[in-house]
Amino acid sequence: MACLLAMLVVCNINVNVSLAATFPEIPALKELDQSDEKVVVIVTATGEVEEAVAAVSQALPQSEVRKMFKRTLNGFSIELMESEVELLKALNEIERVDEIVEYSANLDSSVPFVGGDHVRGMVDPKGVKLTGKGIKVAVIDTGIDYHHPDLKANYKGGYDVVDYDRDPMETVATQGPPTLHGTHVAGIIAANGQVKGIAPDADIYAYRALGPGGQGTTEQVIEAIEKAIDDEVDVLNLSLGNTVNGPDWPTSVALDKAVEEGIVAVTSNGNSGPNMWTVGSPGTSTKAISVGASAPPLKTPYVTVPGQDKEITLYPIGGTLPWTIKRDYEIVDAGYGLEEEWKDLDVQNKIVLIKRGMISFSEKAKAAQKGGAKAVLIYNNLPGSFVGAVEQGVELPVVSISKEDGEWLLEQIEEHKDFQHVRTIYRHEEDFIAPFSSRGPVTQTWEVKPDLVAPGVAIDSTVPKGYLALNGTSMAAPHVAGAAALVKQAHPDWTPDQIKAALMNTAKQLVKSDGEPYYPYEQGAGRLQVDKAVEATTLAYPGALTFGKYTKDDPREKRTVTFTIENHDDVARTYHVKPPFEAPDGLQWEVPFSTTIKPGEKRDVKVNLDLFPQVLAEGTHHGEIIIEGGKEPILVPYVFFIEEPDYPRAMAFNFGPGDQPDQYRYELYLPGGAEEMGIALYDADTFQFVKFLDVKKNVGRGMVGQVWDKLDVPDGTYKALIYARKDGKEDTLESTIIVGPQVLDERLHDD
Repeated sequence: MACLLAMLVVCNINVNVSLAATFPEIPALKELDQSDEKVVVIVTATGEVEEAVAAVSQALPQSEVRKMFKRTLNGFSIELMESEVELLKALNEIERVDEIVEYSANLDSSVPFVGGDHVRGMVDPKGVKLTGKGIKVAVIDTGIDYHHPDLKANYKGGYDVVDYDRDPMETVATQGPPTLHGTHVAGIIAANGQVKGIAPDADIYAYRALGPGGQGTTEQVIEAIEKAIDDEVDVLNLSLGNTVNGPDWPTSVALDKAVEEGIVAVTSNGNSGPNMWTVGSPGTSTKAISVGASAPPLKTPYVTVPGQDKEITLYPIGGTLPWTIKRDYEIVDAGYGLEEEWKDLDVQNKIVLIKRGMISFSEKAKAAQKGGAKAVLIYNNLPGSFVGAVEQGVELPVVSISKEDGEWLLEQIEEHKDFQHVRTIYRHEEDFIAPFSSRGPVTQTWEVKPDLVAPGVAIDSTVPKGYLALNGTSMAAPHVAGAAALVKQAHPDWTPDQIKAALMNTAKQLVKSDGEPYYPYEQGAGRLQVDKAVEATTLAYPGALTFGKYTKDDPREKRTVTFTIENHDDVARTYHVKPPFEAPDGLQWEVPFSTTIKPGEKRDVKVNLDLFPQVLAEGTHHGEIIIEGGKEPILVPYVFFIEEPDYPRAMAFNFGPGDQPDQYRYELYLPGGAEEMGIALYDADTFQFVKFLDVKKNVGRGMVGQVWDKLDVPDGTYKALIYARKDGKEDTLESTIIVGPQVLDERLHDD
């Protein structure tokens, strides 16, 4: 997502950098004053919510309880002075306090690719074809266009927690930046018209938790989950997220509670890949099904410079024409695509290279179209790839490329200023993990995420008044939600754990171009195969295992994990659990020789890992355990760590305006806490140190933040260095901060 804070006048870019390479030495630290402004927090109670509310009201009479959550969180949201937060945390009735963060809304070929067409020929126990009929699927998103001809028959109701009414329609232009994300997601699940979703007869319930521009808060998302639980839905889809890799973040906990209520919860993994540890909440939920993005069969366009070996993958920007270019075209650089940068620049019948940032994708594309450009390449302003969309249709191809690829093209242009061409080549591809798809594992629990992957590249689906192809894990998750509806129809008595197991146990393990499998924290159990999930007769869960973290100082230790094997066949089955055949020195597996299970019965199976940490290399260790004896082998991925994992010590930094004029605020997530963290501000041109915006020591795990009535710096552009130190490792984030009236507007349809 471009920025998490609504109505931004400041947008930051998070990039891991070397301090020594870019910035001078940080000056001596000093403590900064805390602002005394109102904040909204999510509170988890130790006992009864009403007792906690009463205690808080007595201790903090000026605070205001906003929402009470009983089914998902055992807590409430409250507005209070920032100076009162520590007092709130100290109350005996309070278990934990979290600041709210904001969330953004992270077929024709993909449905048959995952087995959707095959399933439609099957029937449920009553002899009804498997189309999702009778299954209630909740879409917590931006609302949906329930007048769309492909959705109107499936729409059964819902709620709008943004406007507080029973009209969860997508945001229209008169309300603010319009949205289309929820309609697209709903179409992948259950469109039944010109396009057909995975479960075209499922009942759709829409809960609008993300308002104009696709923005919403923790509070709204949790409230929407509670509404869906009250409406007794069967499956819940959240194609949204933030960059907080925390298993106990309130939205992740709320999804765990929804599963305990008997609901299959499906969520996108995030669009912040390809690095490890980029999965965000609620994709970090233990019990939900977190979904990454893979590619369906595609004719993928690449561009290259004649005479060079490098090929650059193109990712379509939603709302624009497909890339169908067949001959060489000259390429020109248009900077950020600002109004003054088009002056004296001839782009007629040329491909334009534009850097992401400063203005919206729509403005960049429309300016290129006005100049007669043939196509537009928008390259990222932070490492890696990204996904995006324009708010209104643009009549030319617009694609995204990575920062590294864009800078390489810029070098080619500068080296051949007189004339430089790019050439398009096409390759038929499928089943690769999208670079933008967030990776795991999850901090603290060290769990494998995503649980599985599904098509999330160039997915055609419904949008208000039409159809559109979009990219993202937002598009992958509803494939799995629709699949869950089909499995639920075929096996109405199965629990969420059983349905999750069926989807994971039957997934197809994907391999890279070199023939090696993707890592478990990239693909989970593999790519969705809904037809095989429906037909599954052996279930093993959990579908992925973690043995946690060890340190070199630990003695030899045997750790045990237990998983359940169920036999749903009509004959007895004898199962063999096979860990990796070749175990390195210092590691030994213990598993039962065999386990025989009668039809309709289940058995708990223990797997022991006897490990001597001093002998093993530091870092991540992974593989899969194979369960044989069913109709097909089941692969259960596992992971464990030697020493503190190399997760980012700081993440999810956001900076923006406060609630009052001239106010500013920031948020930063510390997944493991920090011995010291701070924000140092530098002049953007000279890198001369300006001041510390904040410094904190011995900070616990979770979200930290600050509000200022006024920043004591002139308007302008600054570089901020955010650092956090923990267990001998320091990580830094570099952010560009623009103080003043300039608005950076890049709306992405996420994760």
